[in-house]
Amino acid sequence: MTPPLHADPGAFAGLSELASYADARFAVLPLPYDATASFQKGAARGPEAVIEVSPQLEMYDIETGCEPCRHGIVTMAAVPPAATPAANVARIRDHAAGLIADGKTVVGLGGDHSVTIGLVQAHAAAYPGLSVLQLDAHTDTRDSYEGTPYSHASVMARVAELCPYLQVGIRAMDLAEVSRITPGRTFFAHDHDEAAVLEAVRTRLTGPVYVTVDIDVLDPAEMPATGTPEPGGLRYRQVLSVLREVCRHHEVVGFDVVELMPLPGSRAPEFLVARLVYQMMAYLVTYQPRS
Repeated sequence: MTPPLHADPGAFAGLSELASYADARFAVLPLPYDATASFQKGAARGPEAVIEVSPQLEMYDIETGCEPCRHGIVTMAAVPPAATPAANVARIRDHAAGLIADGKTVVGLGGDHSVTIGLVQAHAAAYPGLSVLQLDAHTDTRDSYEGTPYSHASVMARVAELCPYLQVGIRAMDLAEVSRITPGRTFFAHDHDEAAVLEAVRTRLTGPVYVTVDIDVLDPAEMPATGTPEPGGLRYRQVLSVLREVCRHHEVVGFDVVELMPLPGSRAPEFLVARLVYQMMAYLVTYQPRS
């Protein structure tokens, strides 16, 4: 049985003529939740904002020379927010698990970063030996924040209970998180060494890989539309080099892009996210083709 689809049959990228759930490789899952956001709220509007601008994408990807849309992209109905952070994690986990069981590559659209917890839980259950690549301005390893262990500031603490991870782009953390830094697994933006980062992506990640991109990994000059912006971030091309490398060397089984907070009067940030999502799809169909 097909799970509920987005009200617009084309939705992401405007692909109504290609939107067959049975045949689609990618299932875009909107997660409009920002109850744990601690500075600026608005990330709940992010998924629909990305979907709204995505039909303006060019379907041909110049870098890889492919059209990811030909491999099938469907957009699911948004997962409605639950009453508590814990319940929201469970709800997202269950939705994602159903898509994974149907053979889809789940593409989570957040929402604050807490949505990643349920997505990783579903993937860890389906793919033994999972590891996680996190691109982010913040370590997000507080055991609990503002009364919940399921906060956007605690996402990687929950991930660590399930599997190993690698962090790229970090430039903000609490003192209590310093002791949780593992040399060779956390790379800071202020001394970004691309060769070292790419080597770590190749060698420190093991087994199937899940990728989570908090859009605040980008410098605010390129991405001002996020709830907790941090100066000194990576550039778009630096982020792509990391994503390209992980897709070239590992089986990437799912990914998300989170923490977009749309700004009134500007559509560039959500278009950047839409393009980043489509570029990641291009890397997957190029480096991990399916028969």
